[in-house]
Amino acid sequence: MKKRIVIFASGSGTNTENIIKYFQRTQFAEVVLVLSNKKDAKVLERAKSNNVGSVSFTKDELFSKDGVLKILKESKPDLIILAGFLLKFPEIILEEFPKKVINIHPALLPKYGGKGMYGNFVHEAVVKNKEVETGITVHYVNENYDEGAIISQKKVKLSKTETPKTVAEKIHTLEYEWFPKIIEEVLKYPGNFLPQP
Repeated sequence: MKKRIVIFASGSGTNTENIIKYFQRTQFAEVVLVLSNKKDAKVLERAKSNNVGSVSFTKDELFSKDGVLKILKESKPDLIILAGFLLKFPEIILEEFPKKVINIHPALLPKYGGKGMYGNFVHEAVVKNKEVETGITVHYVNENYDEGAIISQKKVKLSKTETPKTVAEKIHTLEYEWFPKIIEEVLKYPGNFLPQP
């Protein structure tokens, strides 16, 4: 039986598409559903063009027992991935799927995390503070923004001439290379990554 992955995304979905294609090349796992809080998000088109089901939902449906939670229960995911999902993740889902929700953040947490710190806002802050390195953090999701137990971090060096755009490009390269591999590791060896009580 293939492991089942569900992805939540809010934007264009390049990471989502990369993850879908990565697992389409394996017999180990598959992305069975993509969910978005924006009905016109490009990620929904990307899912469709890769033969993956997709559903958009409202904020009310995200926090309702009869909305997104019901869809997830029917989908029976082994792992839920947040890939550029911008809403705070509801506790009713975290309670139903304990230690099965992971997120990627475009910086080395705990630096540059928290509410409002996503995408270009992160890269701008990294450049402004003249950081010599940045990277990605894959972590479990808990009830607070970017505070769940860290699973893996990958770093990249920065030069003095970086702009938010060049930092974004370096981060995307890291995400493409590492995020699917880290997801696969978590699915294969969950005990190695579970946060300590």
